[in-house]
Amino acid sequence: MSALVGANRILFIDEAQRVPGIGLTLKLLADQLPNVQTIVTGSSALELAGGINEPLTGRKFEYRLLPFSTAELAAETSPREEKRLLEQRLTYGFYPDIVLHPAEADRRLTELADSYLYKDILRFQDVRKPAILPKLLLALALQVGSQVSNYELSQIVGTDPATVDRYIGLLEQTFVIFQVSAFSRNLRNELKKSKKIFFYDNGIRNAIIKNFNPISLRVDAGALWENFIIAERIKANLYAGKRPAYYFWRTTQQQEIDWLEEENGLLRAFEFKWNPTAKAKFPNSFQEAYPNAEMAVISPENYMDWLV
Repeated sequence: MSALVGANRILFIDEAQRVPGIGLTLKLLADQLPNVQTIVTGSSALELAGGINEPLTGRKFEYRLLPFSTAELAAETSPREEKRLLEQRLTYGFYPDIVLHPAEADRRLTELADSYLYKDILRFQDVRKPAILPKLLLALALQVGSQVSNYELSQIVGTDPATVDRYIGLLEQTFVIFQVSAFSRNLRNELKKSKKIFFYDNGIRNAIIKNFNPISLRVDAGALWENFIIAERIKANLYAGKRPAYYFWRTTQQQEIDWLEEENGLLRAFEFKWNPTAKAKFPNSFQEAYPNAEMAVISPENYMDWLV
């Protein structure tokens, strides 16, 4: 091991999941060379975690590296500049290669989606019906921010609910999508088993549906805004060391609230409006059931304060 590392005190291994026996190798490095800091990255989170978790128990710190965040880019340029680029971010997202090459965003996003979503993920053994994956991703992209069920998705893509559930779990573990459950505590008519699915990056979502039209020409501007602001809020909380529980709220009478955060006994409720002049009212039934909840409306006029 000493001969391999030499006098270096930092060892960087990229795409570590491709190294046979990487877990045991890292364990030996940690045990025999305690003064050497080893940084290990991998584009396939499942493969990497499967290879290192058991051998490195108690010897590692894990970090989740998501695409750029609004706060990161605002710190690099300015909040005003990021607000100027808001519609571009809603369309093309935050992957570093896209942010650094905006003139080629369409082509690069398409290539990224094809290689990452289809080629890399299809390598996993759990993907036994590869033709289902593009259909499922398209269905999720078209219903982003809407309530979904495994049964309805299985009818759309032509498979069984168990396969849909397994593939959604795979897409979640590879940080393509994330699920949000319904919030229910007090009211009998609150939906309890519903879920919504969002994408970590708007650009990937738009690449899946092959739509990079400007926001002014789109019928899904509200859904794009909701997906964007939720993903960015999760990044902001993650990087600030906060880990609230996330929910949406809806009743059988179709009353709903876009976003709830619960942390240390405090409940916060948020409505997201792409049009700053649109009226937003929190249902009386929610306010009566949760009188101590904080409530706010987030629009393009005030979103920067919510994220930075």
